[in-house]
Amino acid sequence: MASQEVIKEFGTNGGGFFNANSAHPFENPTPFANFFELVLIFAIPSALTYALGRMTGSQRHGWAVWGAMAFLFLVGVTATYWAEAKGNPFLAGTDQGVSALQAGGNMEGKEVRFGIANSALFATTTTDASCGAVNSMHDSFTPLGGMIPLINIMLGEVVFGGVGAGLYGMIVFVILAVFIAGLMVGRTPEYLGKKIESYDVKMAMLAVLILTFTILGFSAFAIVEPYGTAGISNPGPHGLSQVLYAYVSSAGNNGSAFAGINANTMWYNTSTAIAQLLGRFFMIIPIMAIAGNLARKKAVPESAGTFPVTGTLFSTLLVSTILIVGALTFFPALSLGPVLEHLLMMAGKAF
Repeated sequence: MASQEVIKEFGTNGGGFFNANSAHPFENPTPFANFFELVLIFAIPSALTYALGRMTGSQRHGWAVWGAMAFLFLVGVTATYWAEAKGNPFLAGTDQGVSALQAGGNMEGKEVRFGIANSALFATTTTDASCGAVNSMHDSFTPLGGMIPLINIMLGEVVFGGVGAGLYGMIVFVILAVFIAGLMVGRTPEYLGKKIESYDVKMAMLAVLILTFTILGFSAFAIVEPYGTAGISNPGPHGLSQVLYAYVSSAGNNGSAFAGINANTMWYNTSTAIAQLLGRFFMIIPIMAIAGNLARKKAVPESAGTFPVTGTLFSTLLVSTILIVGALTFFPALSLGPVLEHLLMMAGKAF
């Protein structure tokens, strides 16, 4: 089992030998094993940012990209932990605090040997890294706690990401970030000595839109047709979250799930398979087009007007671009799903 587990995590595959995945004691017996698995998930994707610096001759650029990824990761972990540690408001008057006798917080769907912190950390890591292994059931998270894994995949799993896939996804956002910087200073944008022109930006946006239309398109059909709604186990906004997660996970090649939905139907088997095909392979086409176009261009020396891609300012712009382009694209869907569910939960209505 140990040999299979290392392959699963180190290669960011996520397919567990047992149905409970990394919640099963044979796959994940102790808190130390849990931490070691998390290190394996991030090991190669994180190291690739260092390789980016070596290959481009700008190690500081590699660290700037790593810093943007690390910031988004820490924000996600903090938000997920906060949401889950608050507990279930429907159990008001019940002691949900941490003590020697109980883990505290919202422990539904979680292993007692891991508790809130390790469950939130694992859920964030596995959806950041295109892995999909789980040590808790994301469908049982609080609305805001379950929203973070959703957002992580919606962003294109660029926060470290899968083995190789996360880095090229982040490069798409880097191109968009330097393009925006070029517009602000009134110069032709440059990236590592290569001019970023309209073709590069069009291909970058095409990569983003392929993921967007795949997720929202299939979700829209599933949420209004009987063959889609028949698989929902929870009505209302949580049902929308279940459908969204099914297509987000498929298109993002993640594999984790809001497992309350019955996806073993002709519609979901077919549509999620198409979503996997589009999300896994069709996104590569515009990215390869960008790579080929940049390779053909001659490098130009840096000047006083060149936007540096090596410091905190660049990392901040990169994070802002990811959130504006990536997250806001899905905000309407999220507002009708987990955000609405949270507001209704605070008003005393459950789903």
